[in-house]
Formats: sequence, structure tokens, C-alpha cells
Amino acid sequence: MNHDRMRIGGALLTTAAIACLGLVPLAPAQAEPDIKDVKAKVERLYHEAEQASERYNDAKLDLDELRKDLAAVRADERRQSDRLDAVREDVADSVLRGFQGESISTVGQVVVADDPAAFLGQLSTMSGFNALQDNMFNAYATELDALDLRRQATAERAAEIAETAERLEAEKSTIDERLGAAEDLLDDLEAEERERLLSPSRSSTSRVPASVPASGRAAAAVGYAMAQVGDAYVYGAVGESAFDCSGLTMRAWGAAGVGLPHSSSAQFSSGPRVSASALQPGDLVFYYTPISHVGMYIGNGLIVHAANPSTGVAVTGLYSMPYVGAVRPG
Repeated sequence: MNHDRMRIGGALLTTAAIACLGLVPLAPAQAEPDIKDVKAKVERLYHEAEQASERYNDAKLDLDELRKDLAAVRADERRQSDRLDAVREDVADSVLRGFQGESISTVGQVVVADDPAAFLGQLSTMSGFNALQDNMFNAYATELDALDLRRQATAERAAEIAETAERLEAEKSTIDERLGAAEDLLDDLEAEERERLLSPSRSSTSRVPASVPASGRAAAAVGYAMAQVGDAYVYGAVGESAFDCSGLTMRAWGAAGVGLPHSSSAQFSSGPRVSASALQPGDLVFYYTPISHVGMYIGNGLIVHAANPSTGVAVTGLYSMPYVGAVRPG
């Protein structure tokens, strides 16, 4: 019999009765977090952060191209301005010569002409001069319009750069937000639970093959990627000791002399498509729709990739994530 009692309003109640009235909870106020639920939430947050990171990488590529374009249109604008100045000088000289008497009106020619036949001969010359003057004014107007177009293009590129820079900041904020949420979930776990949650993903590195059969440039790319197993995953990183997914594959194929963009979606266009049945070590494999992750095939149904902040650079199965396709760089 429960001897825990409490007096309420002159009545003596047992603890069980109080619990039935909703005054004292029989269960703990907060249940322990379920490890599987936490793992699923952390992985989802990591993936959302990676999606933002790859969009960030794409925006950086756009920004680089826009800046090159801006430099080009500014150079065009300077050249066009120089051409306009040259035409402006020609027009000014022509007008000045006209005021100084070089261009005399047709009526004036009639008045001063001693010989009508001579006047008729000069008339064609004078018409040619006036036509040349008209051409100069037309050229000036054309060059002025062209300069306006180039100035407009310059302003548009500058505005696009500002918009892209804002997009970069937004994606960076998303990365930080998702990563912070994942870390908060992990911080809520006890040390032993945290280790249990993280250790399964780390165990994938135990499957690292002793050697990977590859040849040519692919051998250099695979060798570089495999040498990074165990390195950290950092969003936006491209080495030397930390990488994101596209940063690792970019550096690996860079070591083989093949330039790739720092973007998983852009790397999907870096070579001919390869079917899953024809994969060879060194081929790049892509995941999720839209594409937001890339790894490198190393044979025997395995890939090496920069996975996430908990796992780092590791070896795992080809179909451990939603597979989209593969390409062969080089």
C-alpha cells in the first residue's frame, strides 16, 4: 500500500490519486531522446546544409562569370567611348571648317561663279562634301547609341552581381542554421549516446580497400581522394585537410590535371555519362534530385566521398544515397 499522502482542502489523498487528478505526473517530465530519431534528424539537417552549400558553390561560379562579363563590358564601354570621342572631333572639325568658309552654300556659289560651267563642275564636289558631313553626324549618333547600350549592359551586370552576392549570404545563413540545429540535437545527448549515434557512420571507413585498380588520369584522381579518407568535412572547403563533397572531387581530378568546377551539379556536365553497369574507378557519381552530392567510384560497389561533418571523408556503398547518375571526367 502506498503510504505517500498529501492533505488538500482537509482531505488526505494518496500519490496515485493525486496523479489521477493530474496534479503529479507519474512519468518523467521529459523523455530521453530516441537515438534513431535523433540520427534521422541530424542526417536530414546535414543534407539540407549540404544542399545550401552546393547552391552557395553554384552562386560563387555565377559570381565569377558575372565579374568576368562585367570587366568585358566595361572594356567595351571604354573602347566605345574612345570611338565616340574620335567621331565627335571629326564632326567638330567639319562644323568649324563650314563656319570658316570651306562649305559655301549653293546660292553663294551661284553669286561668285564667273563661269556657270565651272560652277556645275564644282557642284558635285560640294554635294560630296555635304554628304560626308551628313555621314559624320550619322556616325556620331550611331556611336552614341552604342555607348548607351554598353553602359546599360554594365549597369545590368553590376546589378546581377549585387543580387548574386545577396544569394550567397542567404545560402551561407542556411548552412549555419542547419548545422547549428544538428549540433544542438547532438549536444542534447549524453556522451555515450552521442558516440553510439556517430560510430556507425564512422565504421564505414573500415571498408577501405587496400588498393584500387585504376589507370591513367583516373589513377591519380583516385589516389588523391583515397589519401584524404579520415579528413574532416567542412562546408565550402577544398583542402588541404578538409573538404566538402564537390571540393574533394575537384581537388582529386585537379591532381590528375583535369579542371572541374566546385559544384556537384556543374560537375555532372564535366564528362560523358556512364551507366551504373559500366562504372570504372575514378568516375564521378551523383546523388539526390536536384543533384546536391557527388562522390568518386572506386570499384566493387564502393565510393569515396566527403560525407558530412560527423563522418568526414569516408568509403561507403554506391547506393547508400539516392543515386542519380555518373560521368567520366578527363
